[in-house]
Amino acid sequence: GKWPIFDVCTANLPYQISSPFTFRLLAHRPLFRCAVLMFQKEFAERLIAKVGEKQYGRLAVNTALFVKVSCVCKVSRGSFTPPPEVDSMVVKVVPRDPPIEVDFREWDGLMRICFSRKRKTLRSSFLTKDTMKTLEENYKTWCALKGERPGKEPMREKVLQVLTALELAEQRAIRIDLDTYFRLLLEFNRHGIHFSSCSAGARVGGDATATKGAAPSMELFVDDGADEDDGEMED
Repeated sequence: GKWPIFDVCTANLPYQISSPFTFRLLAHRPLFRCAVLMFQKEFAERLIAKVGEKQYGRLAVNTALFVKVSCVCKVSRGSFTPPPEVDSMVVKVVPRDPPIEVDFREWDGLMRICFSRKRKTLRSSFLTKDTMKTLEENYKTWCALKGERPGKEPMREKVLQVLTALELAEQRAIRIDLDTYFRLLLEFNRHGIHFSSCSAGARVGGDATATKGAAPSMELFVDDGADEDDGEMED
């Protein structure tokens, strides 16, 4: 059901609902003042992860669109009777006010490519056959919607031009911060490169019901721990 208006939220959650609860909390309007929550330690570490840390991934970047998250304290399993099988962490969540504006579908598409293997260079992540095909199809769709004739420059060259201009071709997703990802998305869009076939202009803090399908997807807050690798950097 619909959540009531509130200023402060505090909860010790069943850990299996961490992702859906986080989605509901961060998408809640009007904005709350803060929330103090206890999560499983591994999930919390991915929420608060900083650039370059092993746990840094889509979950941390996407959460940062909405809120600032900080660690309050760590809670060992021995603090409970009977003790659970995992350690915990208490975090403080403070909404961004005003919220950052971004097209959710464009943003999510970009993040999925960049973090498909977060230790790969962006050059390697973008120049896969499947990614090139998707971007080319999106480009043709956007040209058709705008009544323009598609350019003749190969998509590979267009992508490399953007990555090189921002000096990101040899950078890895795990080393790139939120502001730089925004710059990257804006530069791609400026060159006619899009990550959704069409955009309804969904924006953080906007009216999510204004356009069908414009609301942020819960997929933004799915724990991406599954993309952990062996820690080796890849070309």
